[in-house]
Amino acid sequence: MQILNVLGILAVPIRPIKYGGLGLKPITLPQSLDTTTAKRSFVALVLGVAFLMAQAISANARPDSFADLAEDVSNSVVNITTSTTVAGAADLRPIVPEGSPLEDFFRDFTERQRDGQRPRRSAALGSGFVISADGYIVTNNHVIDKADEIMIEFFSGLELEAKLVGTDPKTDIALLKVESDVPLEFVEFGNSDVARVGDWVMAVGNPLGQGFSVSAGIISARNRSLSGTYDDFIQTDAAINKGNSGGPLFNMDGDVIGVNTAILSPSGGSIGIGFSMSSSVVTNVVDQLLEFGETRRGWLGVRIQDVTADVAEALGLAKAEGALITDVPDGPAKDAGVLAGDVILTFDGADIVDTRELVRIVGNTQVGKAVDVLVVREGAEVTLAITLGRREEAESVVPASAPATETPPADQEVLGIKLAPLTDELRAELDLGEKATGLVVRDLDEQSEAYEKGLRAGDLIAEAGQKKVVSAADLTKQVEIAIEAGRKSLLLLVRRAGQPRFVALSVQ
Repeated sequence: MQILNVLGILAVPIRPIKYGGLGLKPITLPQSLDTTTAKRSFVALVLGVAFLMAQAISANARPDSFADLAEDVSNSVVNITTSTTVAGAADLRPIVPEGSPLEDFFRDFTERQRDGQRPRRSAALGSGFVISADGYIVTNNHVIDKADEIMIEFFSGLELEAKLVGTDPKTDIALLKVESDVPLEFVEFGNSDVARVGDWVMAVGNPLGQGFSVSAGIISARNRSLSGTYDDFIQTDAAINKGNSGGPLFNMDGDVIGVNTAILSPSGGSIGIGFSMSSSVVTNVVDQLLEFGETRRGWLGVRIQDVTADVAEALGLAKAEGALITDVPDGPAKDAGVLAGDVILTFDGADIVDTRELVRIVGNTQVGKAVDVLVVREGAEVTLAITLGRREEAESVVPASAPATETPPADQEVLGIKLAPLTDELRAELDLGEKATGLVVRDLDEQSEAYEKGLRAGDLIAEAGQKKVVSAADLTKQVEIAIEAGRKSLLLLVRRAGQPRFVALSVQ
């Protein structure tokens, strides 16, 4: 057999190889390779076999063991022990008449119980991981919340006291710092956005106080939300128990793609679904805590709601996507000309699917940055330039209004809703400002569509079809316009207790 230069690579004589495990037959090499055609045929044969082998290996690709990965990251994952001073119980000595035979008895009993009433120390356990050689450590905020002392224990047995750098309760992330005489081993964050459902992952931490422990599984779901505004959780079936909080979730490259945070359990115990806050959220928080010691999130200054199918139809939108603006208080959006009823389609070049995505993207955008926001307004697309403020500095408290009381009967009924014009008396009862306008819902049938979609007596209908309404005739006119335009629904702007929202009602 000749030595061939295939694709510029010097090849050596090859012997027939059996690939019984792959279901392939032995390769029989040609006796003569003197012709160009024969050489090309042989090259094609070799490349074809290589391709089949790669496919077979890829189809069965899975880790044989997590041992190497566990060994590589072990010195960077830490156990966290916190202690907190807990006030003692109040002195519950019973009151007895002076000179009573029971006076001595209760005095002795109280003295014996006095130790239980003194301030005591309460300990808690959690996990964390080192992200820099100079000793910065990431964990969960709830692990160190209200702690007087934070001790870090490394895999080697070394113990160091940690200082708190900063926290972010909204994402349940905290950043700690320890001082070490030698550089510490650390791990790096990976890109959670490229992680896929079904990928292998490994969780490391201090479950149930048992020390360094490893569990493995796959990513079960992405982009989960529990209860927080900025939630972006990775759901995993890798076992996560109490004490794993704050520990890392690794991909197979040894990069941290999540911080183990929560367990969703029907019984309230440790058996349930594990959730890790994605690294795409954590890295942004950590960077801000490192630089400022606090978070600085972008603030747009609007109240929003999701665009449902009926709302999209009422607005003439092709898809039920975007964020519908219900109110624009004083802030960056109002300064830029944003109006209630606008639907945000893109923010700083990113498509907006729903309100959750808009809140997350705005929060991750730099304070003071000028961004382009594309909105749909009365069927036309409008681009607005908005300079973001800082959410932490924004005033978001809206005073509660007084409960609605019965109003005089209305003369007209529209869309199955009994309505009354807004008078000074109703304005006072509903705690509305002098500039408030609209129609007051006096009554409606509990079997009606309006009731099903949340309208109640005392609500104020401020707009219909994105036009202000001050009388039943105004509302009736907008119903007629919607019908003439071939729309099935009419969009109402409804205010309750100062909070606005849009409701789409059928006009059929």
